[in-house]
Amino acid sequence: MKPMKTLLAATILAAGFATAASAKTLVYCSEGSPEGFDPALYTAGTTFDASSKPVYNRLVEFKRGTTEVVPGLAESWDVSDDGMEYTFKIRPGVKFHTTDYFTPSRELNADDVIFSFERQLNKDNPFHAYVEGASWEYFSYMSMPDLIKSIEKVDDMTVKFVLNRAEAPFMANMAMDFASIVSKEYADKLQDGGALSDLNQKPVGTGPFSFVAYQPDAVIRYKAFADYWNGKQPIDDLVFAITTEASVRQQKLLAGECHVMPYPNP
Repeated sequence: MKPMKTLLAATILAAGFATAASAKTLVYCSEGSPEGFDPALYTAGTTFDASSKPVYNRLVEFKRGTTEVVPGLAESWDVSDDGMEYTFKIRPGVKFHTTDYFTPSRELNADDVIFSFERQLNKDNPFHAYVEGASWEYFSYMSMPDLIKSIEKVDDMTVKFVLNRAEAPFMANMAMDFASIVSKEYADKLQDGGALSDLNQKPVGTGPFSFVAYQPDAVIRYKAFADYWNGKQPIDDLVFAITTEASVRQQKLLAGECHVMPYPNP
């Protein structure tokens, strides 16, 4: 894993979002291709930048530039006195992306949250080993399989995590990329159609940008999600121009071919 690299890339990307308010399209010269678009399966910063950051949200998030945990898809939460139970109240009215390949029929609910974690916990889940050669490395590295005893649906908009032991960093863990919330309805559709791998190739989330297209080792295209629960982004389109050489990224930046680049030094 490359946590500092991931943090730096995310910070640069976030800065690009914030400073490109007058632009219709933001071009980000990414330093590499994503491993896939299911962030829970991988640990590379290029994957997180292309998936968990623009496409997905988590129950809680880190306040930009800090490690302070703030509400995300959960509008509030309660912690039991013994620190063994965390109850999250899901934010109402959160919509999933409508794309060329999926039209959601409902908003975010507890089923999506439970599915997002159960697929990592339960070896019998159809999506537990749906991508050959990939695993829930980050989830396991954080000892989540040993920590989580159960995940309970209190009601349609409330989920309770019961732990095997009190764990002070649990809330921070829930803001990590592996805790991104995916659509169970979309996953069910893919399972019915025998196309499980599309969850990793054609993502559907609740984040600020919806996925449009990916040309491997070349470009990723997104569009701003008009119904984003936290407000539409000030740009209409986001483009990742995949450019592995730092010197070439710099040339593109100076030529105006991209607006943001990470890692100017090789």
